[in-house]
Amino acid sequence: MVGTLQRALVCSPRAAGWETGANWREFGFLHAPNFQVAQAQHDQLCNQLQAAGVDVIHLRPASDCSLDCAYTHDASLTTDYGMILMYPGKPNRVAEARAHGEFCRGLGIPIFGQVAPPGTSEGGDIVWLDSQTLLVRNGYRTNPEGIAALRDLLAPKAVEVISAPLPHGGGPAVCLLLMSLMSMLDDRTILVDLSWLAVETVKLLRNRGFSLIEIEPSERDSMACNVLSLGAGRLLAIEENRKTNDRLRAAGFDVRTFPGDELCINGGGGPTCLTRPLLRS
Repeated sequence: MVGTLQRALVCSPRAAGWETGANWREFGFLHAPNFQVAQAQHDQLCNQLQAAGVDVIHLRPASDCSLDCAYTHDASLTTDYGMILMYPGKPNRVAEARAHGEFCRGLGIPIFGQVAPPGTSEGGDIVWLDSQTLLVRNGYRTNPEGIAALRDLLAPKAVEVISAPLPHGGGPAVCLLLMSLMSMLDDRTILVDLSWLAVETVKLLRNRGFSLIEIEPSERDSMACNVLSLGAGRLLAIEENRKTNDRLRAAGFDVRTFPGDELCINGGGGPTCLTRPLLRS
């Protein structure tokens, strides 16, 4: 998750239907989407990615996908062996996995496997700690059956899948994904919302020798912990989280930003959520 990002899949607000903004309350948005602002912010996200040398690929519109389709990270998981298609725990997102599968096949990316009911899984609940260790949140969006399915798929590749408990927080309607609480910055450093991580997870990370940088707590609700590694010490973050971004810069990281009040904070998805990395080196 921290190698040099070379290729990434995105879905613009235009392709995800934000222009009409249908059913935004049902999907947990804070207010009706301002399409023009969200699209302009997505354009700035893509400009930052391209400036960093990333080949940005746009997902096509799909009639059975919802506003959440803009948060492309959740419907699939990239592995060295091909894509694993998720079965999201949020029902309106199930169609996104099919769309990712069809699109990736068109790009020549093999489908390595798929999570199916009764298992549920979302990419935002999954963090690669290293190339052979996958940390997966056990909670409202990813259940034990989904974790077992990932374990079965990856065991022949000697990948260890570790189940991570997460707090109840605001409950199913205000669900925190694992990547809401931790972002890999490089192979030894993780940005964390420490007070919201389970003790078991904190001990695991520290026992494995990771250095933890804490977010500014006052920026929790503006998704300060959601930061995308571009590789080589470069990060992409939401510009509104100035105090956390300053902490990252003080730690030696090159932090690039884009405005995210409408695109990210309204819909609950930051830079990692808005991108499905397809290739890193």
